[in-house]
Amino acid sequence: MAGGTMRDIRRRIRSVESTGQITKAMELVASSKLRRAKERAQSAAPYLDRLYRTICDIAAMNSDLSSEFVRIRPVKHSLLIVVAGDRGLAGGYNNNIFKLADAALAEKDAKVIAVGRKAVERYERRGCLYRGFAQAAENMDLVRADQIARIVVDLYQKGEVDEVFLYYTQFVSALTQQPLELKMLPLSEIAGDGMPSAEVEYEPSAEAVFDMIVPAFLKGMLYGGIVESFASEQGARRTAMESASDNAQEMIGSLSLALNRARQAAITQEITEIVGGANAQ
Repeated sequence: MAGGTMRDIRRRIRSVESTGQITKAMELVASSKLRRAKERAQSAAPYLDRLYRTICDIAAMNSDLSSEFVRIRPVKHSLLIVVAGDRGLAGGYNNNIFKLADAALAEKDAKVIAVGRKAVERYERRGCLYRGFAQAAENMDLVRADQIARIVVDLYQKGEVDEVFLYYTQFVSALTQQPLELKMLPLSEIAGDGMPSAEVEYEPSAEAVFDMIVPAFLKGMLYGGIVESFASEQGARRTAMESASDNAQEMIGSLSLALNRARQAAITQEITEIVGGANAQ
């Protein structure tokens, strides 16, 4: 009986050790990907900041700006861009962004552009998926971001959607990630946001330049949001795998203690049987 118990415990120890090796490897991979994703996000920040400042300058100098990207119109249809992960095992990363996006989806007549396999699968099942981009976040670049931005601009200019929101996860630290909702269109909040940094004359007109810059700005917003989400996913996965590795070590310690106790019980039983047999003689 004790022999069977010890075999079971040894089998469980080997299984937990194998799982611990996998989670440790996943933790190291996530750490490496996190470092690269943070570098990409930091390198894109000056470009996005310059675009934002230019748009604000144009809006501040032209209070009568009548661009279609600024005008507020009655909202009949919405577009939600939801960025999630391609895989699980990342703690609450996917569930947190889905909770935020689903709350908005329940209140709007909306279609969804999903980035990440988990988001594609979720909204495809719900029948509200417009376009899906699985396996896109890890290799996201400005070309892919431009492809998504062109779809957004086309839908907005055709009047098929009246507002656009981006749902992504902001990378605060390796331990903290914050799901956020960002309104991309219309850019009514930008109009008159601050004072112009310099007197600039735009040709052929400020409005024409504004309309030309907005798609590039949206592309930058998408790129930044997706890169931040990918960094957040890797941070969440690293934390989850680190916790899993620690739990595996604790479990191995507990199982080793149980194995030693079972071995000691078996030895004690054998000694008792030997002494009992000797006394019987």
